[in-house]
Amino acid sequence: TMWPNISAAPFLLTGFPGLEAAHHWISIPFFAVYVSVLLGNGTLLYLIKDDHSLHEPMYYFLAMLAGTDLMVTLTTMPTVMGVLWMNHREMSHGACFLQAYIIHSLSIVESGVLLAMAYDRFIAIRTPLRYNSILTNSRVMKTGLGVLMRGFLSLVPPIVPLYWFPYCRSHVLSHAFCLHQDVMKLACAEITFNRVYPVILVALTFFLDALTILFSYILILKTVMGIASGQERAKALNTCVSHISCVLVFYVTVIGLTFIHRFGKHAPHVVHITMSYVYFLFPPLMNTIIYSIKTKQIQRSIIRLFSMHSRA
Repeated sequence: TMWPNISAAPFLLTGFPGLEAAHHWISIPFFAVYVSVLLGNGTLLYLIKDDHSLHEPMYYFLAMLAGTDLMVTLTTMPTVMGVLWMNHREMSHGACFLQAYIIHSLSIVESGVLLAMAYDRFIAIRTPLRYNSILTNSRVMKTGLGVLMRGFLSLVPPIVPLYWFPYCRSHVLSHAFCLHQDVMKLACAEITFNRVYPVILVALTFFLDALTILFSYILILKTVMGIASGQERAKALNTCVSHISCVLVFYVTVIGLTFIHRFGKHAPHVVHITMSYVYFLFPPLMNTIIYSIKTKQIQRSIIRLFSMHSRA
């Protein structure tokens, strides 16, 4: 055969097929969003660390969300910009599997953080007097650690076999970053486990998390409806608005992506690709905007930060 060991050939990332001539133009909005995500989430993390009025469970969980969004961006940005700016398409197997591992793990982490935030709101509204005794700093830390472990451990089983598979078919991936489902299809091996495992994982994480969040909000609503004064009711619900918005942004993009993959067989390829970028860019961009617009304490913190700098 001509290709004795094609398996060793690097993978080839793909930008927007057929639009290569426009890659430089396409890179402008991408770069703008990336920079906004890095600045926005970076600022949020700095504020929560720096401002003592933000040293509360709700903001610690928000810091975890911002950290997750930063990591997703830092993991995908280099290869995406490399393809769009310099048409740098080659990626070694090891780097590719590592990128896929981090990207997918962080998705599950993000879902877990949103669940932890729902728990935080649940305690704050259902048992406000016991809030500080239930959500101690060590509990918040343990929750964060648990969420991280769940994300990063649950993706070891499908990623590890990728290192063993032979890749004798095409080496062309369909995105400017590596995804498990993309790489798996290029393997010349028995991939049943790699097909089945993610489906079960999604059911046990995204789906269960979403159900639990929904259930906690039903209980929160029941509690709020029991509050006599309308003003207090509005105040209680208002503390949930930013979280609900982030949850909707995240799960609507997840569901959108799933629908496009499942039922969008006739949709143009560009729609598929664009949708997967929306999935990785829209929540990280929106989360900071939502919390900056909706949370008075963060607004005060931002104003304090800028007034200090203008005095300096």
